[in-house]
Amino acid sequence: MRLAALCLALMPTIGAAAGSDTPIGKPKTTPTTQTCKGIQVWDPSTQKCVNPQGSSLDQERLGDAVRELAYAGRNADAQGVLQAMADQDSDLVLTYWGFTHRRLGNMDQAMMFYDRALDKNPDNLLARSYLGQAYVEGGDSRQAKAQLDEIRARGGQGSWPEQSLSRAIESGKTYDY
Repeated sequence: MRLAALCLALMPTIGAAAGSDTPIGKPKTTPTTQTCKGIQVWDPSTQKCVNPQGSSLDQERLGDAVRELAYAGRNADAQGVLQAMADQDSDLVLTYWGFTHRRLGNMDQAMMFYDRALDKNPDNLLARSYLGQAYVEGGDSRQAKAQLDEIRARGGQGSWPEQSLSRAIESGKTYDY
């Protein structure tokens, strides 16, 4: 299945959120957020911060850095790392473009990226959860609930995307990861 291959190749931690019932949880803190400044990622092989563009870092490490930076509230830096991702048309990369734009307050761009991610892969539960959370932030509980129903209909019962959107609808609080 194409989604499973992308999840394994690009961002295994996001793969857990996209469909399994294992909660994604908070990203692991690394020197990327502890030491590196701006649009840099920790390279364990050189033991220093590097520019993600043109680095030898693999897509998994870049994806993990995007998530870690976004969780740390460094969404513009996360976008800089996203630019270094090889497949800009991947539904998972599009999902994180949407997420970072939403967290930066660029709701129209966020919605465009979520729509593109779902056009590529209607079963992307993470994109559906983040889209639903965008609706929660905008006060549209009907649309948020429609995304929650889609997540459940697509096998996401008990998954992190389902749980996080359900909690967001109930509480009005959305997630940073």
